[in-house]
Amino acid sequence: MALRAVKKKRIHEEIIAQIRDQLAEGRWKPEDRLPSERELSERFRVSRASVREAIRALESLGLVTIKTGEGTFVASGSEVLLSPLVSVILQQKDVLLDIFEARKVIEPEIAALAAKRASPEEIRQMEEILEGQAREIARGDTGVEADTAFHSLLTQSTKNKVFLRLNDAIVDSLRETRERSLQIHGRPARSLAGHREILKAVRAKDPARARRAMLEHLSAIERNVLKPTTRERRKPGT
Repeated sequence: MALRAVKKKRIHEEIIAQIRDQLAEGRWKPEDRLPSERELSERFRVSRASVREAIRALESLGLVTIKTGEGTFVASGSEVLLSPLVSVILQQKDVLLDIFEARKVIEPEIAALAAKRASPEEIRQMEEILEGQAREIARGDTGVEADTAFHSLLTQSTKNKVFLRLNDAIVDSLRETRERSLQIHGRPARSLAGHREILKAVRAKDPARARRAMLEHLSAIERNVLKPTTRERRKPGT
């Protein structure tokens, strides 16, 4: 295999890119076993910790599966078919605007579907997540894990596997951004308030209200994360 020594600052991203390229070229097929962590660290000439971080990211994106005691395997079926989306997210340097635009198309529909399909147990679990987020915020924490968990469970409640994979890709690409956003003064409380409005709509089985609440929530996050000049799109004729 033509793997290169890694020289980039963000080592795990280069490892992800090279493994992804190998998958795209068909060098590893679905259900093939990847080289061990030790072997990959030797081939890439990086630490095993960097390899481990990359493998975890690939697993969260649905490209590989980790089987305890057996190793890491290329994911099979529809999961691998989403690799072009993952490639876009990982290769672009300035994709925050594009990601937020995509979120404002995808996630309001996720919320609307959740309002139709969420089970009483899933709604109860969402309530527990928001109670935990409130406790964390009261202690002065960001509540970032609860924030991520709420969006993930909301997506799970749609019972749509494609939405689940899309959400995984979005969550991974925004991990650092979400943490920074929630460090802005007052932002964790506003995030919690947005989540509560979404949950009220889901509990009421009101798809239109859930869609609207999610769009308002995402727009508020976008205003915090992206400066107005960054968010401007070039208009035709200008």
